[in-house]
Amino acid sequence: MQQETTHRSVHLLSQRGDARSVARASLPGNPLAASAARRFVRTALADWTRLGTVTTRGTDRLADDAVLVVSELVTNAVVHAGTGVEVLARLDPATGDDLASLVIEVSDHHPSRAVHSDGPEPDGTAPGEPEYGRGLHLVATLAASWGITYRPGLKTVWARLPLDGFDGGAPARGGEAAGQRGVRAAEILAPSPRRSVRDDRAWVGRGALSFLAEASDLLAGQLDEDMVAALAGQLLVPRLADWCAVWLDGETGPAPRPARVWHADESAIEGLREALAGDPPRLPDEPRGTAVPVRVAWPPTGAGSAVAFRLTVGARPLGTLLLGREAPPGVPDEAIALLEDFARRVGLAIGAARQYTRQATISRVLQRGLLPAQVARIPGVDSSLVYEPSDEGLAGGDFYDIFPAGSGGRWCFMLGDVQGSGPEAAVVTGLARPWLRLLAREGYQVAGVLDRLNGLLLDDALEAAEAAALMAAGPAVAGSAGAGSGAAHEGPQSRFLSLLYGELTPLPEGGVRCTLACAGHPLPLLLRPDGTVRPAAASQLLLGVVEDVAYESQTFELTPGDTLLCVTDGVTERRSGQRMFDDSDGLAQALAGCTDLTAEGVANRIRQAVHTFAEAPPDDDLALLVLQAR
Repeated sequence: MQQETTHRSVHLLSQRGDARSVARASLPGNPLAASAARRFVRTALADWTRLGTVTTRGTDRLADDAVLVVSELVTNAVVHAGTGVEVLARLDPATGDDLASLVIEVSDHHPSRAVHSDGPEPDGTAPGEPEYGRGLHLVATLAASWGITYRPGLKTVWARLPLDGFDGGAPARGGEAAGQRGVRAAEILAPSPRRSVRDDRAWVGRGALSFLAEASDLLAGQLDEDMVAALAGQLLVPRLADWCAVWLDGETGPAPRPARVWHADESAIEGLREALAGDPPRLPDEPRGTAVPVRVAWPPTGAGSAVAFRLTVGARPLGTLLLGREAPPGVPDEAIALLEDFARRVGLAIGAARQYTRQATISRVLQRGLLPAQVARIPGVDSSLVYEPSDEGLAGGDFYDIFPAGSGGRWCFMLGDVQGSGPEAAVVTGLARPWLRLLAREGYQVAGVLDRLNGLLLDDALEAAEAAALMAAGPAVAGSAGAGSGAAHEGPQSRFLSLLYGELTPLPEGGVRCTLACAGHPLPLLLRPDGTVRPAAASQLLLGVVEDVAYESQTFELTPGDTLLCVTDGVTERRSGQRMFDDSDGLAQALAGCTDLTAEGVANRIRQAVHTFAEAPPDDDLALLVLQAR
């Protein structure tokens, strides 16, 4: 009786829902419905996030769970009912002790058959066992609550997903790493064996498309090849095999290494690992992009059988997937085509993970070479630096430096931001920072340094454009590429750069004389001990845009207790919804509250203010430099 009351309240809420927080879709009763339902749910959540109905914190996790749930419910409806499907997604606000939640409802027009039965099914399925995978076990695991509502001509299955984790005993998943969530989802997708004989023909016919779609989603989200191997094992065992093993080939020719061994019986894993010790079975060379199955007697003893697949991407071998069944008749022909498709997807996921790892490694090496190992200490000035690239695996576009400019007691500092990120930004950073050091040590003043750096960037861009044109279309086009040299060179060769560059000279009576220039960069702010804050420079044009720009510098004194704050746009343009951190002079207000703090204290205070401004982590490189005279 309580369950019926719950069902009715859910439907009443859906009728009263706000138009901004309810989305509906009608889908045909065919195998494409599950894929369309997944896109529908992701689109609805993206729209609600854009409108501010849902915060960005936890949205990716909620979307992943909702996609799994709606896919399972729609697949059940299509398989069992065979009619069109109505899908509803609704956000319910928190009420009383209930958390705010996302409700998914899937309705079909054939309510005469229950989702679960109390007696044997016509095909001999055990009581209570779903015909497709685990049926609603996935839904029951991910949802805080779920149920079924019957009305004339309509059956509705609904599930409620809390926005902030599970309520009452089920652990919140907000703190789990993405990889751990993927493993957990794979464990849910892989059903426990409930009968000694699998109905492979029926399962492959009904569940293959949804299985491959969900497997692709899980595998594509992994950026570590060992995690891909682990997920592959959990998806296969015990759904399609009693055990499996994955070997991964080395990138430079070392012998394959066993990455994962999986068995439906955990107590048998160690024995299986010993039986499979050594190299994987030898497989013939295969045509490009194929995963041809090879039946092997592996392990040598036992009544079962095994089948092996070469894991490839393009024509490059990546490893071997071996799976088997311990009881006759072994791996049936009905499952081979599905396993071939699955092996191809595993190979693609491993290839993508390796490519990401390779690029991230190169980027980290570049980052270490492009940024100074340590910044110089300026006499009479305390300094503190915060640098946080938005992606730890890729070189950022922000750069910094503090260095002595030869004899005469001159010290130079810089904080720059290259357009874009990754290797393209690294190229410009690799040019700009050494050029700045060289020009400063050659004796050029601040404005002159910017003038010459601007010319060097434009010359480099012009040479790159001419070389590209020459390679693409010959000398005639290359000559035309140099026309119009007074404007920015469009295309991928552009070298736009914002820069704050300054020079400090210690004063005998204490403090320093500061001369600086700001080229398209967020303006530096000067904090006096009395709490007043003012810009310390005037805004000028970006570097690398046009020629014949005469940059100007400003000179002032930093007396003891004065603080100069320099930041990149990762600070000023930090977003929370439609607002930015520096709207209404937000950065100046935050700095005004930093009187009596050390340089390190100011840097930490501003960094904390930037991070707490929005719930989502920063999506741009963040760099700030604090200079405080003493």
